[in-house]
Amino acid sequence: MAYVSQELKAKIAPKVKAILKKYKVKGSLAVNHHSTLVLNIKEGALDMYKDYASTEDAAKFGIQVNPYHYKNHFEGRTRAFLAEVIPAMNDGNWDKSDIQSDYFNVGWYVSVNIGKWNKPYAKV
Repeated sequence: MAYVSQELKAKIAPKVKAILKKYKVKGSLAVNHHSTLVLNIKEGALDMYKDYASTEDAAKFGIQVNPYHYKNHFEGRTRAFLAEVIPAMNDGNWDKSDIQSDYFNVGWYVSVNIGKWNKPYAKV
């Protein structure tokens, strides 16, 4: 069963904060329902909406990044940022899932949110 503790978050946080600083992005780590490590990105130097390869409406709302397929949806420096931060969030994680038998066994889930539904990401 997926489980992430505050202690695990505290262990991973310095790596994530270093990546945020490197790319000049502001964000915060949180634990959701003791099973998901969440990175909420608020603002930064990256033009994440421009690098997002989906609809124009994304700039009006937040984006929930698919941690498995972000390379297909983002380009440029945002893709490079996600390529560093998502593996850092998964440091020590495992995935022994078997989708065919509907069996999911992971250490914890990872979620990355760019902006929120009521406050979009701000490029500064």
